[in-house]
Amino acid sequence: MLNRKKHLGQHFLNNKKILEEMARAAEISKNDIVLEVGPGLGSLTEILAARAKKVIAVEKDRELIPILRERFRNYKNVEIIQGDILKIENWKVKIGNFKVVANLPYYITSRFLRLFLSQTEFGSKLMVLMVQKEVAERICAKPPKMNLLALSVQLYAKPEIIRKVSKGQFSPPPKVDSAIIKISLRRPTSKSEQILALAKIAFQQKRKMLRHSLKHVTCNIKHETRDSSFMLHDSRFNRRPEELSLEDWSGLTQHLLIKGESGE
Repeated sequence: MLNRKKHLGQHFLNNKKILEEMARAAEISKNDIVLEVGPGLGSLTEILAARAKKVIAVEKDRELIPILRERFRNYKNVEIIQGDILKIENWKVKIGNFKVVANLPYYITSRFLRLFLSQTEFGSKLMVLMVQKEVAERICAKPPKMNLLALSVQLYAKPEIIRKVSKGQFSPPPKVDSAIIKISLRRPTSKSEQILALAKIAFQQKRKMLRHSLKHVTCNIKHETRDSSFMLHDSRFNRRPEELSLEDWSGLTQHLLIKGESGE
């Protein structure tokens, strides 16, 4: 009997209808290469393999590798790789454009998203992920409940919740419910990193209005002036960071070009 490893966040989903819904949401065709993270026992892998040109499944648990390789020994379009998806140099996948479909170990969700959304050279164009319901809701948040995770994702992609999944659908059941989230990537703008840098400073003091939290930001102000009086006249600076939309943050970078970090 296989022992589930809590430290690897192993909660296996075997409901075929839900797994098929994930595959449909990813709009997989015979032209697609799919990267699956944490295939577990291969239930989702099998569904993906029936639809895709190729499935590359990256599994961290060494004990699962022989089980997966045995299950897919007759599948010419399935490659099983043992490694940590967060350590790119270890999993050696060079596949051009691809889609990501995964029942992610919950403890890696934020790090995984930061890695694959910001590193455009990986070539991912769409993700369909099973994540904690609360995390899915945070990712899709809008003002006045915006947060740094939502902004970090929405700068690079359009997220949407496909459906909620109760914890009872997993073995063993986790402590919280889950959700399938679809993340359609878009080309980042030249300002994406500047927007994120500015937002990170503001969210460090998220209870304060921006005219206070950004007061000590080292910046250049357009039109070659060091006069910061425009903060008093721009209503966005009289709001807290969670009240600003992606468009608001983009607009702020028309005034501020981050050169350094905040300081006293």
